[in-house]
Amino acid sequence: MYAVIRIRSGVHRSYEVNDTMMMLRLNRRMHCIVVKESDSANGMLNKVKDDITWGEISDEVLKKMIIKRGRKERNEKLTTEEAEKAFSEIRSGKKAMIKPVFRLTPPSKGFKKSIKQQYPNGEIGYRGEKINELILRMI
Repeated sequence: MYAVIRIRSGVHRSYEVNDTMMMLRLNRRMHCIVVKESDSANGMLNKVKDDITWGEISDEVLKKMIIKRGRKERNEKLTTEEAEKAFSEIRSGKKAMIKPVFRLTPPSKGFKKSIKQQYPNGEIGYRGEKINELILRMI
């Protein structure tokens, strides 16, 4: 599974890029979603690669993100039982009872590099397993 975080805003972007962001439910900066790996998901991620960062999320980081940032309808926090149930539903691929978007904070101690360049030299693009470190700083 991929964790996808929107880093840059949609100002001065093409219609196709903004439309793809809406399909991914990444409406604002610092929003995160969890997506299953598929050809269609990879195509959408490559289309908006200049505005997002993504990588494979580990189970422990996903569980922490659900407990801390997972929300039910009307923006209610989850109990521990609901968080465990939501985690198992997300891992199995079922539709979870929580909102699909996690609202994260900007990373503690800021971004390490330039936002506008690709990952080894900047912050956007594919990160692989290094996305877990960024998510822990943003929770």
